[in-house]
Amino acid sequence: MTQIGLDLHRKEAGQKVSGEAKYTDDFTSANFLHARMAVSPYPHARILSICTQEALAVKGVKLVLTGKDHQALSGPLICDRPLLAQDTVRYAGEPVALVVAQDEAAAIVAAEKIQVNYEILPAVFDPYISFMSGSPIIHTGLSLYTHTVDDVYPQNNSNICSHYPIRKGDMTFGWQNSVYLIEREYKLPSSGHIAMELRTAQAQILHDGTVNITTSSQSPYEVVKQISACFGIPAGKIRVRVPFVGGGFGGKAPVMLELLACLASQQLAGRAVRLVITRSQDMITLPSRIGLWAKIKLGTDKNGLIQAADLQYIIDNGAYADISPYMAKAVAVDCSGPYNIENLTCDAYSVYTNRTYATSFRSYAHESLTFCLERAIDELAYKLNIDPLELRYINAICPGNQTPTQVISSYSNVGNLRACINELKTLSKWSSVPNKCADHIIRAQGCACFWKSPTPPLDAVSGAIVTVNSDGTFNLSTGAVEMGSGGQSLLAQMFADRLGITTDQVHVDLAVDTRLNPEHYKTVASFTTYMAGRAVMRAADDVIAQIKFNASLAFNCALEDIEIGGGCAYLRQEPARYLLYKDLLAGYSTPDSGSVGEPVIGSGGFMLKGLSALDRKTGKGKSAPSWTVGAQIVEIELDTRYCSYKILKAITVMDIGKVLNSAEQQGLVKGGMAMGLSIASRESFAYENGLLKTPSLRTYKLMHYGQHPEYKASFIETPQDDAPYGARPMSEHGIIGIPAALANALSSAAGIVIDTLPVTPELLWQTRNGGMK
Repeated sequence: MTQIGLDLHRKEAGQKVSGEAKYTDDFTSANFLHARMAVSPYPHARILSICTQEALAVKGVKLVLTGKDHQALSGPLICDRPLLAQDTVRYAGEPVALVVAQDEAAAIVAAEKIQVNYEILPAVFDPYISFMSGSPIIHTGLSLYTHTVDDVYPQNNSNICSHYPIRKGDMTFGWQNSVYLIEREYKLPSSGHIAMELRTAQAQILHDGTVNITTSSQSPYEVVKQISACFGIPAGKIRVRVPFVGGGFGGKAPVMLELLACLASQQLAGRAVRLVITRSQDMITLPSRIGLWAKIKLGTDKNGLIQAADLQYIIDNGAYADISPYMAKAVAVDCSGPYNIENLTCDAYSVYTNRTYATSFRSYAHESLTFCLERAIDELAYKLNIDPLELRYINAICPGNQTPTQVISSYSNVGNLRACINELKTLSKWSSVPNKCADHIIRAQGCACFWKSPTPPLDAVSGAIVTVNSDGTFNLSTGAVEMGSGGQSLLAQMFADRLGITTDQVHVDLAVDTRLNPEHYKTVASFTTYMAGRAVMRAADDVIAQIKFNASLAFNCALEDIEIGGGCAYLRQEPARYLLYKDLLAGYSTPDSGSVGEPVIGSGGFMLKGLSALDRKTGKGKSAPSWTVGAQIVEIELDTRYCSYKILKAITVMDIGKVLNSAEQQGLVKGGMAMGLSIASRESFAYENGLLKTPSLRTYKLMHYGQHPEYKASFIETPQDDAPYGARPMSEHGIIGIPAALANALSSAAGIVIDTLPVTPELLWQTRNGGMK
């Protein structure tokens, strides 16, 4: 009765399509006080004074908080960010005060009446300029900040937040064997997560000191840790609840609003406080997607084999570190793309600028890394007069090759990129030559390959608990957050398959409560099926062992004589003698009114093992258990008169190890492709003197329904040996190569070099005509 590979509806589908699903802001009451932030209009300034009198005079205002009310600093890696700006603001949009009022209208009015006297300071907005010596220093006490991890390396008296070097092979030998060279620079803007549900949080402190938080978060257990560290509250006194999350894409992994809501409740004797923000503040104040500057130098022999690569990536992490240093580490780990480059130098930095601070975004900086590398490889292909897809095929990483951090690759830990390329070539009817299909209309395809490894903490954990019902069904509880990826539904399929039952016999607790659900590191990195999946498999085995034990007592036989399947336990030698699960889950009552066995309660846990920190000088080490590889193509039609274009198709072939639910997984990949095309064709944060000029969905452009092309997704299955059912992480990966593939298609069609995003008709026009006239 296999459940693996079936196209089953997600567990929450009915609630969402019917409107019954409840999100954080659906849990409100008349007892809530309402909080609003007042934010800085300047990107870098010293706070001379804050006057709150007019705000406090507004009817219904209960409290106005400033940075003086709480001095602790927060952060998941480096504690460098105040809850409210203290002496200095470091980006336009940084919170300087928090107003709490009886009603929302009063809070809004009062927030506008906060008066702040600033002294403007020099600011820096470009990550490359910030990286260079002589730029304004954003954090003068960088070396004094507390670190919560060991592998971040801020450099005092600079804006360098962390640096991760990769040194592999012999660069002198590599350059000597290179016949063709290419060297390019790329600069990519930051952008927004733009989830349908705005970020929001609620807090209440009970009389016994318990802190109750309800939040739209991807990382409820991280919320517990940061509130505990920031306020000195024991973790056991903090309870975080997460209902459905209306999209996250990494933007709901940081902890910010939860801290402010907790502070407000603490200052108001535990009153319940609801902190909501506008779309504008969601874009201006809360963490964004990274910006990136990169320099790529590649050398190949006459046959196109890459002999050497010198790579530099500078991540713009904005005003505060958040998780950006680890994104720089992820870029370093995967800096070469899915290619065998034996002689390799890479330096990946995260640097401070006076922009909205950055955080994880779907693919964890890999869409930016991949754009730069794949654009350079495409240009190299045309320079060599080699088909771009063929050049990627001959350089594809294969079993026995080494990754940048010198991990030996295999089909198990990396997969089969060449199989992906071959399948993609067939699906797309690939042609590297643009086709003039009408006057002024050129049709062209662009390709890109990608890979991604998750880079979690080396000791990340996940757990699963199973309880039972009298009808023989099961309740599966994990700490994975449901935010649209359907991860908990896949976990239910895996559990059901292990028990030999149908998935509708497994009930899933879709909300997360840190008091009730076992810890799961974070719902990030497409890691749910691997980490929570390992825990679920162990919980399933625990349940099976208990069922077999009860059955062996009921049949009065040896434990090894019991088999399970089809919702029952039976004698191996006499399958006709069986008992249903429902008769065994609470122990078993014998015909003579005796009872044997025990109630079944299953549990399973998993901690990452076998990983290592990266060597500080060479980057050697194993930071993740596996990679996921794939290849993508985008097909476009370009009108050469106006430089306008239409996107016709986007195709992905990915090695996901094992297809668990094709319909659901294809949906994830297609959603990723849609996000990639939107970022590549129109999305960016446009700044002027550090101020965001596009702070609403009227000015910040997204791809809309009706603008989407045809999407295709296909899967290669090369199992990952240590993963449940051999399934690889894949939820984020549909986005990774799409911006590069679109830029490659448009570069081919227009005959120009594209070195930035988004690729708008204006950019094409300006590039073709040598810049703005």
